[in-house]
Amino acid sequence: MKLFHFEEWVNAAIAEDIGSGDITSLVTIPEQAQGSAKLFVKENGIIAGIEEAKRIIHHYDSNLQFNSILTDGSVVHSGDIAFTLHGNSRSITSIERLVLNVMQRMSGIATKTNALTQKIAHTSCKILDTRKTTPNFRYFEKEAVRIGGGVNHRYALYDMILVKDNHVDFCGDMRSTIEQIRIHLLENNLQIPVEIEARSLEDVQLILDSNIAFRVLLDNFTVNQIQEAVKLVGGQIQTEASGGINESNFVAYAETGVDFISMGALTHQIQSLDLSLKAYHVK
Repeated sequence: MKLFHFEEWVNAAIAEDIGSGDITSLVTIPEQAQGSAKLFVKENGIIAGIEEAKRIIHHYDSNLQFNSILTDGSVVHSGDIAFTLHGNSRSITSIERLVLNVMQRMSGIATKTNALTQKIAHTSCKILDTRKTTPNFRYFEKEAVRIGGGVNHRYALYDMILVKDNHVDFCGDMRSTIEQIRIHLLENNLQIPVEIEARSLEDVQLILDSNIAFRVLLDNFTVNQIQEAVKLVGGQIQTEASGGINESNFVAYAETGVDFISMGALTHQIQSLDLSLKAYHVK
């Protein structure tokens, strides 16, 4: 279960950006002024965050009329219009930046994710995101990955047992770690997915023999080592490659037959898509 409370997040974001009031709008725009605005796309890509924008806008001012023209995941080009707004002009100018900040980053992530997925469309491999996200913005970033055609990994530390090298080293060794997981799940009658990182083919075999994990994480394996590990697993459980994978080599990794490639760059090395909210009618 994702412990994300949208309304609480919006309230905090509004408090950060607007605080006691948008003084510029209060000074320059009459209180009862009505106007309209369009969300313009200024570069090619994949649009994301339209539904989130609608929720943010209506949370701030439920009387604003929001009219969607595009849908999340649409291919967009410079000059396209994503949606229009009509209502209180002060409300439109006050909420503008928060909406743009969310949509620009989400669209940048969706665009990058989509570009990468297209490059490996000839394989069965899927791209996973990670927890390398902006604090308190994970919900939006992971949703953008999904919109762009990627697959969401675990949301947080509480919804999957994902054993990494530090867990194994602190516990003692791979066998001890696996046994501790088995005991905990049994004693607490837990049904929670388990993924375990392997650092060698020997680890892969131990994980297979344990019959406890639904996926093995092949971290910092070379392309050849991934091929060997995939062959050893033989489809018994899912395989995930991670570590040392970037745009220059990820196609080669995808072609090994691995089920997933996880890439932190999907969410922490992204250029936002250029968008702009512009007034087009006032009265």
